[in-house]
Amino acid sequence: MAEVRNIICISCPLGCQLVVTKDGDNISVTGNTCKNGEKYGIEEMTNPKRVIPSTVVCKNGRLKRLPVKTADAVPKGMIFDIMQEINKCSVEAPVKMGQVIIPNVLGTGVDVVATRTMPAE
Repeated sequence: MAEVRNIICISCPLGCQLVVTKDGDNISVTGNTCKNGEKYGIEEMTNPKRVIPSTVVCKNGRLKRLPVKTADAVPKGMIFDIMQEINKCSVEAPVKMGQVIIPNVLGTGVDVVATRTMPAE
């Protein structure tokens, strides 16, 4: 029996309403207006990924917390484990936007990076 999911595509600003059908090894995507939508629909059905935004403790900075995010999407099933790693982390100001805060988080090949420059107090 085929598995069918209705998904709103977030790969571009259009927000196409996709219908993704998986029947055995065959996956079909309809409703997309570009190739990115087809790729997104297949990925959501087989291995969904997300970018994780968060904050870490920032010592001696103008603000007490530094905004961070994963530099690329990580497997959706690892979000809680990655958040545990992020929550354990603290940094010392100054920090530059784009600076790697946690390299290769949990062996994903994806770094957690600063999304703001934080000068020291």
